[in-house]
Amino acid sequence: MNNYGRIRMKIDKKLFLLLAFITVGCSEGERTENQVVETSQKAVGMVVTANPLATEAGLEILRAGGSAVDAAVAVEATLSLVEPQSSGLAGGGFLVHYDAATKKVDYYNGREKAPMGATKELFFDENGERIPFMQAKNSGLSIGAPGAVAVLNLAHQDHGNLAWKDLFDPALNHSINGFAVSPRMHNSIVAYQENFHRTPEEGPTAVYDYLFLDDGSPLPAGHILKNPAYSETLKIIANNPNDFYTGRIAQEIAAVAQTMPNGGTLSAEDIANYTAVKRDAFCSSYRNTTLCGSALPSSWVSVSMVMSLLNEAPQFSAEGADDPQNWTLLAEALRITYADNNEFIGDDDFVQVPIKGLMSEAYIKERAKLISRDGANQNIEAGNPWAYQDEQARLDYGKDATMDNHGTTHFVIVDAAGNAVSMTATVEGYFGSLRMAGGMILNNQLTDFSFEYEDEEGNPIANAVAPGKRPRSSMSPTIVLDENDDFLMAVGSPGGRNIISYVAKSVVGIMSWGLSPQEAIDLPNMVARSEQIRIERNRAKPEIIQALRDFGYNVFESEGEISGLSAVYKLPDGTLQGGADPRREGTVGILYSSE
Repeated sequence: MNNYGRIRMKIDKKLFLLLAFITVGCSEGERTENQVVETSQKAVGMVVTANPLATEAGLEILRAGGSAVDAAVAVEATLSLVEPQSSGLAGGGFLVHYDAATKKVDYYNGREKAPMGATKELFFDENGERIPFMQAKNSGLSIGAPGAVAVLNLAHQDHGNLAWKDLFDPALNHSINGFAVSPRMHNSIVAYQENFHRTPEEGPTAVYDYLFLDDGSPLPAGHILKNPAYSETLKIIANNPNDFYTGRIAQEIAAVAQTMPNGGTLSAEDIANYTAVKRDAFCSSYRNTTLCGSALPSSWVSVSMVMSLLNEAPQFSAEGADDPQNWTLLAEALRITYADNNEFIGDDDFVQVPIKGLMSEAYIKERAKLISRDGANQNIEAGNPWAYQDEQARLDYGKDATMDNHGTTHFVIVDAAGNAVSMTATVEGYFGSLRMAGGMILNNQLTDFSFEYEDEEGNPIANAVAPGKRPRSSMSPTIVLDENDDFLMAVGSPGGRNIISYVAKSVVGIMSWGLSPQEAIDLPNMVARSEQIRIERNRAKPEIIQALRDFGYNVFESEGEISGLSAVYKLPDGTLQGGADPRREGTVGILYSSE
């Protein structure tokens, strides 16, 4: 184990802050060991993030008496700096919040919006030909109006304890004094280095200049990186978050987005008109618990569908994760879910989504009939949830043609009062659009729209681009309540379209197989989006892989999946238990009581 990520916290007179389960310095697919800190103190708060400095920032806020939302602001402001390949304040995300006093779960939507100049020809050239995905991603065409600052501000207005201006000190300190480039950040630069703009003819070069040394080599792990431009942005946001959307920062973002070649239409007016949205969370039942998560245009309803299908399917055996047949059952539930997700999920402000049908008990029972233990169903297609709506207004949507991106992060926080945050944040693909403004990576969120407007039969695609529309997302932050509606668990993950698989696996592992959060996260990731099943070679037992093949699946043994799972679970005595994904640089930070 190297020294990166080892965090030493001072003991507060009122609260003891310790870091446990520290996972350090690994690239995707590598396994690291966890460090466990023994203590007689009770864990009353917890921060789990994909980066040790972000975990430390959240704990600093909790130590000062901050709420889970207060800590979330500090965490994301820090991640924007130290994990720029995954998320940032010029990106967006979904936040799910549990209020311990009211036992209510709310959903805060900070998904980016398409500019008003976006049309169905967004990703087509002058000849009417679709442009290559990477050309679209690494351009101004892909940049949407950012939602991260707005959604954090909205949640803070409802649930903040500390002053907004005081939540940015950890990130400000790292941006001014510098931070050590982590191994994962270095590895991400190396893996993506052929895509960066090296000349103005290719596109804006600010990101290249920021992430590469003068000799053209990627920043090495351990390099002390400062970001004075980001510190100035943080000062503006800390003073007034609205200034992010109406002042110099918005003008700079718009100018960079419009810069040729491949400039987009995002304007300062598009940014000024952006608003985050608060809604009730979607909730469903699983066994004796209630699962709650982000509403549309997220894909949490699909996580819910997986669990609901498993409720109706043959029960898991007592062997749990060690029983190969349990994995075939999970694979079938995932495949059914993805078939519906691909066709029906989109921004319900723009398209009619059969959400009542998708979540209805009768529809779930009908879809569960496709699951058997006799062999893989080779004919799984989207169902007809319209028939289970109050009003049967069936719309024939075309099969989605959205590409896949993996630049995302997730964190969970529980404060000393029992309030909880589960938030997935993103700039979409690695290093977003490869454009930078105000010291921030700009998102490429518009590539989360389908590149086709309709299918070959002429049916409209629900996730097609439109002015002011939010793209569908696979992000699925989740909070689970017990039979008394008290907090039981928070979980989530990055991973593009695979997020649904990653989160469902972890919920199953904890809630059905009786595993700890860390044990569930350590389980092999299995992605079942089609007839081909992906499963991690280095984590899955050979008998599980063979059982999937014997069941009739085309199995691809991957070298690793790009999840970044984080989870917190409350034990019966009220003690918190956490887990962080060893596939990234996840850390679990624990706030201990003085009792």
